[in-house]
Amino acid sequence: MRTDNVEYTTFSGWVDPPGDVRPALREDVTCEVAVVGGGLAGMSTALRLAERGKDVVLLEAEFCGHGSASRNAGQVAGAPGGDIQLLNLLYPRRFPGIVRFAENSAHFLEQLIERLDLDCDYEATGNVCAAVSRGQMGRVRRVTKLLRKAGAQVESGTSAELGIPRGFVGGMRESVGGLLNPGKFSLGIRRAVLASSARVFEQTRVTDVTQDGDHVTVRTPGGEVRAHKIVLATNAFGGELAITPQRLSSPIWVSEVETEPIDPARLAALEWTSRSGVVTQHNIMENYRLTARNTIVFGVRRLQRGKSYPLPRRDPDEAVVADLARAFETRFPELADVAAARAWGGWIGITSSWLPLAGQIDDDVFYSVACNGHGLAQAPYVGSLIADLIVDGEQHEDLKTLWAKKPKFPRPLMMGALGLRIIWTVDRFNDLINGSRRNARRGAASVN
Repeated sequence: MRTDNVEYTTFSGWVDPPGDVRPALREDVTCEVAVVGGGLAGMSTALRLAERGKDVVLLEAEFCGHGSASRNAGQVAGAPGGDIQLLNLLYPRRFPGIVRFAENSAHFLEQLIERLDLDCDYEATGNVCAAVSRGQMGRVRRVTKLLRKAGAQVESGTSAELGIPRGFVGGMRESVGGLLNPGKFSLGIRRAVLASSARVFEQTRVTDVTQDGDHVTVRTPGGEVRAHKIVLATNAFGGELAITPQRLSSPIWVSEVETEPIDPARLAALEWTSRSGVVTQHNIMENYRLTARNTIVFGVRRLQRGKSYPLPRRDPDEAVVADLARAFETRFPELADVAAARAWGGWIGITSSWLPLAGQIDDDVFYSVACNGHGLAQAPYVGSLIADLIVDGEQHEDLKTLWAKKPKFPRPLMMGALGLRIIWTVDRFNDLINGSRRNARRGAASVN
């Protein structure tokens, strides 16, 4: 795959930035609820609160939808993220609830698209947890059994049975969920928030949050917001505020690449008949998906840890893009001559448990992290559930599944630069071994 003419961008490759960015806060204001962070969680929280009659202020450092909301691969997951076998082992009682929450998140997103009439190229294709080796296929079968036992709508099969390219051995399809253009989706949510009664201040970086008796004060360079309650929907950027629970999440940079447009006949020859998004079963996944513009978006494969706050603006790493291109050639050898056209990336929040989290500090501060690579559906759903909790005073069953009784979290394992490098190396070693075995089998078959 050619990578010599890639367009690197600090924003998303899915859409252009909005041309109507709202002005920053320039005065002191009061409200019932302040929401910090204009990603999918923050926008959904503010929209729900506004729809339910609350006086809400939304503060965003850039513009709403600027972060991982619009930079992801656009794969709407219907199953939990992380290592399913490990999650089932560590949280056996909670596991069915976690599975239910994941599927309900995808259904919530579909209903949101319909209710707001969002033009975001949504396809209800489901996604496939794909195996690139026999060993990974064994893992897929074990995961399928665990998820079915917990009530998930999943099925395993060969690549032909699942309608995915033959560069994959087979996999497990999540019947719930699908694909969309996350840039169009996030900017569509933004338009809905701007059209609501919520007061939105973009280009407004929050510098401090303090609890002052019967209210919370949110400080920015241009003014203060005094609110009865506050929702922290800051995802990977939460560590920039002292009030955020320590070790709530680790900031991780992930990258995505898009090919140049590919001739439809060549795409058809892949036999990707289901059009399902594909996520491999490596320790650090690779993701692949078709788009409405006859390209393939692919990414992740390597995670890069943020070293300090504030998190910097950055372009994707050329070495990471080259590594992703090598993976693309392995999975799609018939498209090895296709060029990579653009690359982008973004900061996401990874929790130490690899589970989405929500919680509360005293009576007036709420927080959530619903990403771990699955935030496209889960973040809006959690935001809506937190809004309902603020209005009604009662937790939805799905929110109870995520709720942290105390805002105390362990140190994340293997999330340092060395740990992530080791995980990547293990994945590449396994790929090398599996590739040698495939070549040996092909050689034996040709001799026979």
